[in-house]
Amino acid sequence: MRFKKLNLNLIVVLDALLAENSVTKAGQRLHVSQTTISDALARLREYFNDELLTQVGRKMVPTPLGATLVQPVRDMLLQADIILNTQPTFDPAAAERKFTFMISDYVSTVLMMKVIPLVSQLAPKVTIEMMQQSRMPSESLDRGDIDFLIIPETFLAASSPSQHLFTDDFCCVAWTGNPLIGERIDEKQFLQLGHVVVKLGETRQPSIEEWFFKTLRGNRRVETVTMDFNSAPQAVVGTNRLAVMHTKLARHYAAFLPIRLVPVTFALPVLNEHIQWNRYSAHDPAIIWMRDLLVSMARVELQTP
Repeated sequence: MRFKKLNLNLIVVLDALLAENSVTKAGQRLHVSQTTISDALARLREYFNDELLTQVGRKMVPTPLGATLVQPVRDMLLQADIILNTQPTFDPAAAERKFTFMISDYVSTVLMMKVIPLVSQLAPKVTIEMMQQSRMPSESLDRGDIDFLIIPETFLAASSPSQHLFTDDFCCVAWTGNPLIGERIDEKQFLQLGHVVVKLGETRQPSIEEWFFKTLRGNRRVETVTMDFNSAPQAVVGTNRLAVMHTKLARHYAAFLPIRLVPVTFALPVLNEHIQWNRYSAHDPAIIWMRDLLVSMARVELQTP
């Protein structure tokens, strides 16, 4: 099909090329040969009268025009996908659909493990896929690679609609056999003891270190670094170290690990988790159904008003 003399199939190729910055990877993404992609790129260059992507060393980089086309091309395909696939109603009992979530392991444990059994009852043919947060999660949402992003309020993307999901705070966790800790911990002892901290993903971003640096009058003694939130309570067992954790996650693990939540004499931060979805899918009945289900489950299971 052509629109203003452009074969619209070429837009799909252009989207893959701008996403991958590689003829080979674009071909792999679309399951076509490298020759097919090269031919398509030649036609796109002729139509736009621009190189769109140029070779710089071993990489291809977008030209200024190519860079300006990245989001409009993606938006065009997203809107086309929604037009073609959105149904007027959503019947969960009969629907065959996959919902993709980008979340932390913390959210997976405290919320999604409660949502999944309910979804299996209400929508037995629906598939839920959970992905770890990428370096740029908002881009994954904007590109339509995921249906939902669950993320702290601080990191919300302004380009996508969002809704508050649940509130949590942080607490101090220690091994029940730790002889150095009494009924509570003050700031001085907190800073003197060793700590287990979490650094996430390839960039090794600390979870709440920035808050500590700004709030407390000293740095924590970091003695163990884990790769996810679920590892932190396990890493304090058998040691004299502390971990600062999400309270809901700490209570979950305190039910079957020899750890205890220890009150502190100073304030710890509050966390507000939000759910986001792509702006083009805001009126999709399936997206609305799943979003409302998560919000309801958070209110019931996590006691969020």
